[in-house]
Amino acid sequence: MQYLVQPGGALRGRLRVPGDKSISHRAVILGALAEGVTEVSGLLEGADVLATIAAFRAMGVQIDGPDDGKLRIQGVGLHGLRAPAKPLDCGNSGTAMRLLAGVLAGQDFPSTLVGDESLHRRPMGRVIDPLQAMGARIASKEGKAPLQIEGTRLHGIDYTLPMASAQVKSAILLAGLYAAGQTCVREPALTRDHSERMLRGFGYEVSQEPLRACLQGGGRLAGQCIDVPADISSATFFLLGATIAPGSDLLLENVGINPTRTGVIEILTRMGARIDLTQLREVGGEAVADIRVRSSQLHGIDIPPRLVPLAIDEFPAIFIAAACAEGQTRVREAEELRVKESDRIAVMAAGLRNLGVLVEETADGARIDGGQIRGGTVDSHGDHRIAMSFAMAALRAEEAIQILDCENVATSFPTFPVLARQAGLDLAQVVS
Repeated sequence: MQYLVQPGGALRGRLRVPGDKSISHRAVILGALAEGVTEVSGLLEGADVLATIAAFRAMGVQIDGPDDGKLRIQGVGLHGLRAPAKPLDCGNSGTAMRLLAGVLAGQDFPSTLVGDESLHRRPMGRVIDPLQAMGARIASKEGKAPLQIEGTRLHGIDYTLPMASAQVKSAILLAGLYAAGQTCVREPALTRDHSERMLRGFGYEVSQEPLRACLQGGGRLAGQCIDVPADISSATFFLLGATIAPGSDLLLENVGINPTRTGVIEILTRMGARIDLTQLREVGGEAVADIRVRSSQLHGIDIPPRLVPLAIDEFPAIFIAAACAEGQTRVREAEELRVKESDRIAVMAAGLRNLGVLVEETADGARIDGGQIRGGTVDSHGDHRIAMSFAMAALRAEEAIQILDCENVATSFPTFPVLARQAGLDLAQVVS
């Protein structure tokens, strides 16, 4: 699948992007481990979340749906999972693999986690190490998938993350549900806290202080009703497009604005974007708002490192914003971008250069000089966020942009082409 996006245009109207991927994963996991029924609405029906659903079905959990974003999960309790008959396929989802590793480490049966070629290149040592410190038995291929997990009894730990990672933090806390004693995780910088919020929503006590979360093993989860807000990571592509395209005025409805996820809004605002939050409210313990964004002229900034973990998934879009800004934008302390679905620093830098943008790549980030974007061909390397970011870049391009290897957009945002065209992007899908 390729995208061919014609230059120019503006984004206007009202949109609701799909449900938050991070919250959707966690709703499925905790719903399956809870006692009683959990009903989910607003679920993201992307390939990543479907992989998590399939994994729990393979372990004996009855899950009805998804049907128009609705899911009904008959929870089996913390100790009700059954041994899967074959390896659990996480597809392209690092979230699924890391969080499932935490759950499976404390079971009384063996299991194996596999994924696609891209996922097998991603580092899993960062989650294996703390789980092994809790007593888990995990075999891997030099710290990468497949992961062979020999379920065993776990004990609590007080662990300090060497690198800020919500996925690793969540895996440790999920393993902590099965561990004897208390499990605590300390993080070097603030990361998304959906797991902590949702655990409390399911009735499990989690104590929190700045940069530290703790829970006691041996409790129980009670089934809940979960309304998943729209995903701010998916909304980011439209925030970008409406900001860089002259004449744009777009309203994005019911977007989750968890304070651990709004780094992209602060970064774009610092660059001069006109982003207004309206109808602020709380739904299921998560902050939600409608977001209005209008076109504006951006200027380059030195992005504060403290904002990097709060916008880690949004940096492909931020790179495009930087390419459209006056002056230079500097990204530092973002080496985590090199171990995402692709090496996002290298792939974004190469793509921008193909479009005539001056980029200096560094070990932990880049320096991007804003200027005119030409047309051309960009290889997304199968990275969904890179594909969607370059699609929005066409709004400011001189000529059409062709984007290769776009199949994986379906992992996080299967309706992206439809909503993008609805908002005003001239995007065609081409099967090669």
